[in-house]
Amino acid sequence: MLKDFQPMLFRSLRGYTKKQLASDVISGIIVAIIALPLSIALAIASGVGAQEGLYTAIVAGFLISFFGGSTVQISGPTAAFATIVAGIVASKGLSGLMLATIMAGILLVLMGLFRLGSLIKYIPYTITTGFTAGIAVTILVGQLKDFFGLTYREGVSPIETVEKLEAFFGHLPTVNGYAILVGAISLLILVVWPKIKYVNKVPASMIAVIVGILCVSVFHLPVNTISGVSGGFPAFRLPEFSFKLAKEVLPDAFTIAMLAAIESLLSAVVADGMTNTRHNSNTELVAQGIGNLGSALFGGIPATGAIARTAANVKNGGRTPIAGMVHAVVLLLVLLLLMPYASLIPMPVIAAILFVVAYNMCQWRPFVRLIKTAPASDIFVLVLTFVLTVVFDLVVAIVVGLVLACIFFMKRMGDETTVRSWMKPEEKPQDATRLLPVPKGVSVYDITGPLFFGVTDRIATIGTSLDLTRCIILRMKGVPAIDATAINALLDLYERCSDAGIALILSHVNEQPLAAMKRSGFAQKIGEDRICSHIDDALSLACILVSEETDPS
Repeated sequence: MLKDFQPMLFRSLRGYTKKQLASDVISGIIVAIIALPLSIALAIASGVGAQEGLYTAIVAGFLISFFGGSTVQISGPTAAFATIVAGIVASKGLSGLMLATIMAGILLVLMGLFRLGSLIKYIPYTITTGFTAGIAVTILVGQLKDFFGLTYREGVSPIETVEKLEAFFGHLPTVNGYAILVGAISLLILVVWPKIKYVNKVPASMIAVIVGILCVSVFHLPVNTISGVSGGFPAFRLPEFSFKLAKEVLPDAFTIAMLAAIESLLSAVVADGMTNTRHNSNTELVAQGIGNLGSALFGGIPATGAIARTAANVKNGGRTPIAGMVHAVVLLLVLLLLMPYASLIPMPVIAAILFVVAYNMCQWRPFVRLIKTAPASDIFVLVLTFVLTVVFDLVVAIVVGLVLACIFFMKRMGDETTVRSWMKPEEKPQDATRLLPVPKGVSVYDITGPLFFGVTDRIATIGTSLDLTRCIILRMKGVPAIDATAINALLDLYERCSDAGIALILSHVNEQPLAAMKRSGFAQKIGEDRICSHIDDALSLACILVSEETDPS
């Protein structure tokens, strides 16, 4: 297992040049400037302090770049985790979050060591699009309070999205016009600044933070700012462990691990397309696990690959993991030297940044395109996953979405499986122009499509009670795969044929079905001489068997 663990850092250092080092350092600094306000905003949205976001970007960002399977991946706190982390913190506290993140890290390491990176591709696009859009909505709803400057009554601390909406509308009379003004100015900057030539290289979020601080400080506006900010080097600490708490947070750990795996590998695939490289998915999963372990042990929150920061790294010349490591070091310097000034950042500015994050991650264009073009079953899975993510949580959404997607897929595959009898010459397949004539007393059935547990009733439709039928041929050229349930159904057919004195012959059996038949013992029971490679051979054998039966001498 460990032989597949090959961090890209060591491969990238072969032939490493000063020119590339300069590009990586510049890119790392730029990405750190982008990540600074995002890390703070996402940490606050997650229900923890601003410094926890930087702890995550520093520790997890450095470790994942060092051990990662992608050359340009930038990791840290992401919007996808915000609502999940906030729910864990609200119900199980920081100790529960820490233990859940450590358990998720262990799961990610195991997923990588057991080469499960390729299994992520089996998550349907409709599900990832649905829950991503749902997470975007939950983030947006969660920031309405701070954007409008509402003041909630004592004891009102909603957790679920629906509860947050109820609290928001119930406290609308407490709206703060100054907060809306600061938030609107910040939102305008975030939208317009990237479109201005020559200055758009400077991150819009950083400009919004600076302008927001100046507005509130200079004009002494009564707007809430970030509270409880502290600097200093991230301190190592062990989690509070108990079997009871571990059992309680296990579902959360699975959620964190699955989401981290999905998002980091999706980000790595996007990076591959931008750099014409290829990541090592299993190494990346191990690195994500190590990064999350480190983040939790140094006071951080869950981390994963961040698509926007990774794209910024590529666009600014980063081509090796050195850029990601520089990004973490720069953030560490900010934490040590400038973190106390973060307490000046107005909350409406944080809300505005997260509004833009939610918009960028919601994928409304792919969502609408799927609604317009996808099959009805896929649309149902998409919308249901979205609704469940917003109303309940990500675990329920993914589980229900996957179950329904599998059911619909099996239904679709079952509809493609057919069993047809050759009753007339014109019903024979078009590729069977050189067939021998079908002898009297022989019935030929053409089977197409996969044979699995959902379609075994089709095998039961094959008739064995016809008085004149002395031999049945199953033409299986169109059967790509078979499972144990279908083999059992074939065994039942063979028993019925034997009881009725009817010979059973198979033709054109493909590689996987033939291997499964031999492994199950069905091939030996029917007789391997009665499994023919071509329908002509099967018809010739049927002629011999029928003639032997009619002429026993």
